[in-house]
Amino acid sequence: MILSDETLRRMIAERLIVVEPIEPFQVQPASIDLRLGRHFLKIDENTMESLSLDAELPYIQIEKDEIIIPPHSFLLATTVEVIRIPANVTAFVEGRSSIGRMGLFIQNAGWVDPGFEGNITLELFNANRLPLRLSAGRRICQIVFAFMDKATQTPYKGKYQGQRGTVGSMIFKDLDRKDSD
Repeated sequence: MILSDETLRRMIAERLIVVEPIEPFQVQPASIDLRLGRHFLKIDENTMESLSLDAELPYIQIEKDEIIIPPHSFLLATTVEVIRIPANVTAFVEGRSSIGRMGLFIQNAGWVDPGFEGNITLELFNANRLPLRLSAGRRICQIVFAFMDKATQTPYKGKYQGQRGTVGSMIFKDLDRKDSD
C-alpha cells in the first residue's frame, strides 16, 4: 500500500521515516519531492576503453551549484535529503513528470530497501539533442513509500548503506563474482 501525504507527515513527525532536511511543500499526495544536491560523478571515459563489472570505475567528481548535462550524456547526482526507512517500509524513486517532459530520464536503480539510510544517488540521462542545465536545490524527483506485508527480517546492510553525497557503482564488490571464492 502506497503511503498518503497524511501518513507520510505523521510518520515523519514520529521519526518513523526520516527525510532531512524537508520543507512542507515537498510532501505531495502520494510522495515526497527530493531536491538535487551539488555533488556529481561522471565516468572518466578518457581513461578506459570499456566499462567492466569486475573493476572499480574511475569517476570525475564535480561540486557545483549548477551543472549542464550535454546531449545524450549520463551523470550521477545526489539528493539534498538524507532518508531513513524502517524495516516495514520500502520506497522507489521516480523522476518528476515536468522534468521528464524535457527529456531528462531520472533513475535510482530500483527499490530503496527497508532499513536503508543515506542520500539517494540518482542516475541522470539527457535524452535531448540540446544540453540541459540543472540547479542544485531544485525538486528533481519524488520518492514513493509503501508498507510491506510485514517487516523484513533482514533490513538493508549493503554496500550503499549510509552513503553521503553521490556514490558510484560498487558492483565490483558483489559476492557473486567468480573470483571472490
